[in-house]
Amino acid sequence: MNANIETADVVVVGGGPGGSTTATLLAKRGHRVVLLEKETFPRYQIGESLLPSTVHGIGRMLGVTEELEKASFMVKRGGSFRWGTNPVPWNFLFAVAPELSGPTSYAYQVERMKFDEILLRNAARNGVDVRENVDVKEVIGDDERVRGIRLADGHEIHATFVVDASGNRSRIHQGVRGERIYSDFFQNIALFGYFEGGKRLPAPDSGNILCAAFDEGWMWYIPLSDTLTSVGAVISREHAAKLQGDQEQSLLGFVDRCEIVKDFLSDATRVTEGTYGEIRTRKDYSYTNSTFHRPGMVLVGDAACFIDPVFSTGVHLATYAGLLAARSINTVLAGDLAEDRVFEEFEGRYRREYRVFYEFLSAFYDMQSNEESYFWKARKVTNFNATDLEAFVSLVGGVHSGEQALVQNFRESSGALADAVERTGTMQTESGERMHHLFGTPVVREVMQEMNNIQVRGVQGTAARELPLLEDGLVPAADGLSWVSVGEAK
Repeated sequence: MNANIETADVVVVGGGPGGSTTATLLAKRGHRVVLLEKETFPRYQIGESLLPSTVHGIGRMLGVTEELEKASFMVKRGGSFRWGTNPVPWNFLFAVAPELSGPTSYAYQVERMKFDEILLRNAARNGVDVRENVDVKEVIGDDERVRGIRLADGHEIHATFVVDASGNRSRIHQGVRGERIYSDFFQNIALFGYFEGGKRLPAPDSGNILCAAFDEGWMWYIPLSDTLTSVGAVISREHAAKLQGDQEQSLLGFVDRCEIVKDFLSDATRVTEGTYGEIRTRKDYSYTNSTFHRPGMVLVGDAACFIDPVFSTGVHLATYAGLLAARSINTVLAGDLAEDRVFEEFEGRYRREYRVFYEFLSAFYDMQSNEESYFWKARKVTNFNATDLEAFVSLVGGVHSGEQALVQNFRESSGALADAVERTGTMQTESGERMHHLFGTPVVREVMQEMNNIQVRGVQGTAARELPLLEDGLVPAADGLSWVSVGEAK
């Protein structure tokens, strides 16, 4: 063979959470996996807020739970919102019934430099051939399928599958022969930076993400440590002119118009040196590809889709997609099911998760009271009465996808959620009461049960038998790492 060509079972492009998750779960089945990352870790990445399903479900399947605990990330019990008609922030908790939800009713606010490196080094420990500072130029393929990748230096790696997990700036996502479709609704721009010395919400909610609406959009306030805070403004593209010139002054100007964030930063100073010293922007970040796969190639994480930062869904969708992709590839490489069959399952589940979050977030933006302001008037939406329930249940812990491995004990506790919300009083505002209503229907049990097994699998190593999530769909094998037909499930 040409010395400039090597072979592998799978090439994963991108070493973020989606790529590391996919690669690790493939290596656990004994496959030769090469992971190529263009940067050298640790490296900066936006997206600091996690959901419990990632920490306690996917994290346990990857084997990084203890390492995440030792990293001393800020513990996040839920989210706090200055949203809707009441000026007092209201909360949602990952476990409003602590006596039922057990020890996994929390997530972390993480510095992605540290979190992503934990997952990447764990992939290497599990047998993945991790190569950093590698520039992937293009995919190699023909009319039948993708056959591998070519590096900028001309080196080729031929593989049965290529996984593109290289993020929103992917250079190869078009290898699946689809197009990137941008949202007409979430046409926003994010401007963000980092501050030292900002205030915290009262304990035990001091680690919560705070989202606060103001006339031109909303702000996030994410405590990354006792002193470091990520602060960002999300505004519509129509306000882009306000970002011209001095970006620091633009960000501080938005802070001044958001009273609660202004108060929290009253004694804080902006970080101006090092990794966190830069004011950054991100735009046109809400999109989905018209297809997530073709024979020989699959898209995972931001290479496939992204919605909006308001409920921290980015890492959740990436790691969930990594699990789905690994199951599908493991199944094909074992010769158990046809490629088109398992990737129909992959795409169906992945799009379902994306759609539910998208529709819920659209409905959630409708809760802002100041509907006459340009930003919020443009986001007035209707007809989400059925889906906002499913999506809110998803976002509180990543519990919508139907994966039993993502959330522990929600099956038993879902029936007590409404009563627990009533007892805690954490949602007694107009917006909060709408959320409270979401918990009040029988469908909560069905939706929460869907995610139960992924986290149970992570915690206990096994899971109850699952029913198909999609019509005539497949179900996970006993170890959660491949697909089986319903009649073959044990």
